[in-house]
Amino acid sequence: MQLPIYQEPGHEDLPLPAYATPGAAGMDLHAAVTETVTLLPGERRLIPTGIRIALPDGFEAQVRPRSGLALRYGIGMVNAPGTIDSDYRGPVGVLLVNLGHTSFSVHRGDRIAQLVVAPITRVVWDRVSALPETTRGEGGFGSTGAAGG
Repeated sequence: MQLPIYQEPGHEDLPLPAYATPGAAGMDLHAAVTETVTLLPGERRLIPTGIRIALPDGFEAQVRPRSGLALRYGIGMVNAPGTIDSDYRGPVGVLLVNLGHTSFSVHRGDRIAQLVVAPITRVVWDRVSALPETTRGEGGFGSTGAAGG
């Protein structure tokens, strides 16, 4: 699938989103900050990527956190995953949050998130008086068992 991407002026030095490996589902997004941004513990910031994209109808892009940043530094996203709709043409940004115990610095060009492009399904609701039965039924949080017994 080929998609239009616009790299904002002043950010042409940054790599376009790309897959790190042949089996990767997400493309790395890079920080388009002009100077280092430091996130204090508990702080959240919108980090620009310097790109805009055009998705066709029937598709979305999900902005997802990077697992390595989460594991090593406690860096996540407040709205994970973030959704980019097919009719949005504004700048792609990443809403990072520092859930760690120390400050975290974001430098120009750092890989800060992943972008996954996926098809969407449009739903038309069919109002019914009852739902079909299942073995699980109404069992919710924790109803299928807890890890470790």
